[in-house]
Amino acid sequence: MHAIPTAVLAPVAGLAVAMGDVPDPVFAQALVGPGMAIDPPRAAGVRVVAPVTGTIVKLHPHAFVLQSDEGRTVLVHLGIDTVRLRGEGFELFVAEGDHVEAGQHVVTWDPAAVAAGGRSPVCPVVALEALPEAIALLVEPGDPVTAGEPFLRWG
Repeated sequence: MHAIPTAVLAPVAGLAVAMGDVPDPVFAQALVGPGMAIDPPRAAGVRVVAPVTGTIVKLHPHAFVLQSDEGRTVLVHLGIDTVRLRGEGFELFVAEGDHVEAGQHVVTWDPAAVAAGGRSPVCPVVALEALPEAIALLVEPGDPVTAGEPFLRWG
C-alpha cells in the first residue's frame, strides 16, 4: 500500500528515549503504535516542528496528529499528562486542516514549566496504526537529536 518509505523528523531537540521507557503505560506498551520519544531541554520557548509533510488532522496545544502526504499518520505528544494544563504554556502556529511541510514550526512550549509542575516533558512520536516492524529507528536511545533531523523511517 505504501511503497515509498516516509522519513519522520524529530519534532523537538533533546535526547532520544525508547518508547518502552516513556513514563506512561499507553505509550510505553506501544498501545497506540510504535515509535520513539524525545526528552527535550528544560527551557522555555522550545520550538516543535512537523515531523512529516502533510495535513494537521487533529490539533491540541499539547499534542497533534499529522496525516502525511503518503497517507501515514503520526502523533506528537508534548509531555505526559499535559492535557491537564488546558493549553497553558503552549502557543500554536498552525490550525487543524493546515497543510504543513516537514520541519515547519507547529507549536512553541515550555518543558521547564511542565517538569516544574511535576509532569514528564518526554515527547512520544508515534506511528499510528503501524506494525512495529515497519518502523526503523535512525537514532539510538540516549542519542542527542536536533529538531528537524531524520529520527525514524516508516516503511
